[in-house]
Amino acid sequence: MEKIIDENKQGESLILESKENNKRKLFIESYGCAMNFSDSEIVASIMSDQGFNTTQNLEDADLVLVNTCSIRDKAEQTVRKRLEKYNAVKRAHNPKMKVGVLGCMAERLKTKFLEEEKIVDLVVGPDAYKDLPNLLAEVDEGRDAINVILSKEETYGDISPVRLNTNGVTAFVSITRGCDNMCTFCVVPFTRGRERSRDPQSILEEINDLWRRGFKEITLLGQNVDSYLWYGGGLKKDFDKASEIQKATSVNFAKLLDMCANTQPKMRIRFSTSNPQDLTLDVVETMAKHHNICNHIHLPVQSGSDRVLKAMNRLHTREEYMTLIDNIRKIIPDCAISQDMIVGFPTETEEDFQDTVSLMNHVKYHFGYMFTYSERPGTMAERKMEDDVPEPVKKRRLAEMVALQQEHSRIRTEAQLNTVVEVLIEKESKKSNQQWSGRNPQNTVVVFPKAHYKIGDLVMVKTTSCTSATLIGEAIGYSENN
Repeated sequence: MEKIIDENKQGESLILESKENNKRKLFIESYGCAMNFSDSEIVASIMSDQGFNTTQNLEDADLVLVNTCSIRDKAEQTVRKRLEKYNAVKRAHNPKMKVGVLGCMAERLKTKFLEEEKIVDLVVGPDAYKDLPNLLAEVDEGRDAINVILSKEETYGDISPVRLNTNGVTAFVSITRGCDNMCTFCVVPFTRGRERSRDPQSILEEINDLWRRGFKEITLLGQNVDSYLWYGGGLKKDFDKASEIQKATSVNFAKLLDMCANTQPKMRIRFSTSNPQDLTLDVVETMAKHHNICNHIHLPVQSGSDRVLKAMNRLHTREEYMTLIDNIRKIIPDCAISQDMIVGFPTETEEDFQDTVSLMNHVKYHFGYMFTYSERPGTMAERKMEDDVPEPVKKRRLAEMVALQQEHSRIRTEAQLNTVVEVLIEKESKKSNQQWSGRNPQNTVVVFPKAHYKIGDLVMVKTTSCTSATLIGEAIGYSENN
């Protein structure tokens, strides 16, 4: 489940600058992880070329698309409620409206939406967005349309995403699709297919284009970025069949990171998400070499118990994970590390949970994303394991874990007090229109008085106080990277 779910962004409808000649209206909402929001930008780009302008008025839409997530049951239930809303609007206000499901739920439920429940006109899996014009033509002719074929090649490297609802400062750049790590709790390999990487040249071109357009920070995005491997195209699992020349000229994630940092030395670079079994120290050494690669690694562990890790098919042990953390901190002492955790995985005992608590106390993560186990249909855990940890026990363990993480977050934030940090201004502070909000390289939110600075500026801020997760300070000047 190496996916960060930003709860504040769930259900955002995308806005695109209108084209005068486009006469049809598209309403598109996104749920799930950053990859889904990035995919929606690709879809919007394709649909713009097909004569669609975006609208935020559902009743006016000719086409309604919802980009979906299957990672947790809650996400699927939210999408189902939205589909009910779309169909109610369709019946009452706009009978010609067409409704489509994109992404992971489309891949998982396939024909169920079309044939059994009859609540959508269009079902499009995450590798089939280029087929949208053909599928839409089928729908316009009065036929249901579906394409959920998973590709071994598709990376959308040749489509320039439309940047929607963006602050014009930060952007996602997709570098891989799919996942080969068959964690027993996760639907991603089934909904997004096998792992393949995007041509590095197309990645660098996208970064250069973003810089020309004024963006100051990118996040290299993938289900598992550390598995990035380009050898001329093809699946990562087939690399052993590559020619000697292909192997000699291949680009792994450490090399890609180096290329990106050199291409735009003043562009801040982040990446997400890493997997402990695939994160190699050459990646960390590359981070240490470049001032513009942010010192933050999101490193999901899921559990601190070796027995549970084995049941999850996580290909790392507790000791290997802690050694990796220790090595990261030797190479980059101020590197922030964040986590994903699942509590209440099948058979998890109190002893297993205490192993997770002790791991958290060892690492003291800067922040984390914690969830109770949610059984996902089709996964190995759902097929082979009983969801046997009682819900009250799951909730109690989660509450303990969240409280501990808040304690550790405060420790990590307070350690940055009375220091000078570089901050990229992203937006106004939620609490005051007299203050700017941005993030430092460790991904900590920093707020400070606006003064004469503007969104997109890189400034140096002297920190003076904090909450558990936010630094507060005063700007003392521009960064040399501004």
